[in-house]
Amino acid sequence: MAASFADTALFALTAACTVFFKRSTDAAATEDVAPAEADCSAVLNSAFVFVKPHANTKATQDMVRQKLVDAGITITSESDISGTTIDEKKLIDQHYYAIASKATILSAKDIPVPADKFESEFGEKWETVLAEGRACNAMEACAKFETDSDGLNAAWKKAKKVVKFGGGFYCGLVSVGEKGPLYVFNAFFMSMRSAFVGEDKSIHCFVVEWDPKVLAWEDFRGKLLGPTDPAEAPEGSIRKTILDTYKELGLTSVPNKGDNGVHASASPFEGLAEKTNWLSSTIAEDAFGKALLDAGLSEETIEEWSVDPRVEQPEGGKGSVFDALEDMDAADCLAKLVELNKINADQI
Repeated sequence: MAASFADTALFALTAACTVFFKRSTDAAATEDVAPAEADCSAVLNSAFVFVKPHANTKATQDMVRQKLVDAGITITSESDISGTTIDEKKLIDQHYYAIASKATILSAKDIPVPADKFESEFGEKWETVLAEGRACNAMEACAKFETDSDGLNAAWKKAKKVVKFGGGFYCGLVSVGEKGPLYVFNAFFMSMRSAFVGEDKSIHCFVVEWDPKVLAWEDFRGKLLGPTDPAEAPEGSIRKTILDTYKELGLTSVPNKGDNGVHASASPFEGLAEKTNWLSSTIAEDAFGKALLDAGLSEETIEEWSVDPRVEQPEGGKGSVFDALEDMDAADCLAKLVELNKINADQI
């Protein structure tokens, strides 16, 4: 009889967790003592944190470092990444892949435009527009319009029409001066991107880990980091501290929802995805990544899911991978990924 999903998931998860206990198991074997059963709750949380360019001063770095340490978090590494490198390697584009893929990574012909909705909204066939070269991504639009990110963003705000095709997926009919109009995808991203690229920009990165028994991931983000809007963050949180002391920290403008000082991973899986992107680390050398491989997820699946595709969900229908894992501690996140992997493998 075929094993049930619960049995399969439990077996895979238990096998994955053993990687975190190999040292203690080996020691027990040396002493001729039977090792204790692996406790998946002991899997460490690990995240990628960075100070954003607008806030990247030594004073901010020092404050963030101290807040992390005071919360019982271990900083395993620190590094700096220049705006030039971010630009050349398209690191910020990969970070915001769902949005950036339509703005800088994919050409118009490769963007999955819903042809029927395009025609109903804009009154002409997508195939015709594409054949006539009247559609482009945001980066291509800057070149065709001979403008920069600010110029394109201003034109986007004045677009004749903007249509939402999906989450982070917009198309607008844009003109710059007498040039155009062109159908441009996610033109607003170029302004977001410009905040990270250039010789005068950089980020300061922390790779961190901690025991989920000491700090739940939900509290790591909600209480230690603070919500997206720093004005709504709790007193003492990193983002609220940056808002309250921005002048002392050397910032030149008041932090807001976009420029909120610091980014941190929303789950252990996002942490893995961000470390492989920003730091060029491999899945196998990351503890959580190795646990996923040991649990039966292929490297190909992990890479595909690292850009947050929509996949089959346990409750039915498709949804974001990242959303399904948000604020989960490592053991729960691992178990959820095993479950999602089983469900989606069955769909093949």
